[in-house]
Amino acid sequence: MHGSNSLSQIFYRPIEAAIRWAGLLKYQHNILPEMTPSRHLPERLDCPRWGELRLCTDRIYDAIVNGELPYGRDGITLNDPALWDSPDLTIRHIDLKRWMRDHYPEQRPRFLFSRRERLVHPAITLETGHAMLIERQALRVQLEHCRRDLRSIQELYDSLSRQRETVSAPNQCPLSDRAESTYLHIIGSLLELMLGHSPSGVPYSSFKTQEAIVSALIANHSGIMGITERTLNGKFASARRKIRSAIS
Repeated sequence: MHGSNSLSQIFYRPIEAAIRWAGLLKYQHNILPEMTPSRHLPERLDCPRWGELRLCTDRIYDAIVNGELPYGRDGITLNDPALWDSPDLTIRHIDLKRWMRDHYPEQRPRFLFSRRERLVHPAITLETGHAMLIERQALRVQLEHCRRDLRSIQELYDSLSRQRETVSAPNQCPLSDRAESTYLHIIGSLLELMLGHSPSGVPYSSFKTQEAIVSALIANHSGIMGITERTLNGKFASARRKIRSAIS
């Protein structure tokens, strides 16, 4: 069992449990050869998140020494302090899971808890869940509004595209100030929403900056008239100034 790379086991040595707790199982073959019989890990080791691994190990041994976590040898529970520095010291899976649920309820490592158990987080109260549900409904409403606005913009774009195809360039009528303001208000509102956050800080979209939106538009619609970095940045800047001026 010792040194096994399987995620969940019947029992673990403290270092094996700490490695899994810290999410470093893929580095186990590098870590275990560096271990000494002592329960104290080296101060430094060429391994990611070494400090986190040492903390997990210290927490496990602290629980053992203080009688919070049952331990034994080769999976057999014993109460023998002589095992504390023994390489044969083991902790049973069910004892470790019970201890972590009691003392670190916010922790849900994969080797101890199923996916369903990790999703049902004990720190989420009924009130918090209800608030999250209300916020989710509000986000769905806002998303539907965005979709409607997007459809409106698409319809406007399609209409303008058809006009461009049927009317020669010299005879085209310039866009009225009212129509241009309408388009800029719609574009500016969508930009502010896509780059904004809900009252609790949840982003409305995956886009973080205007540049990211421009890049996505160019990647998906390059070659279409107006879909260039210079034109988009210019129009977006005008739209955002227009909507902020209208709101203030």
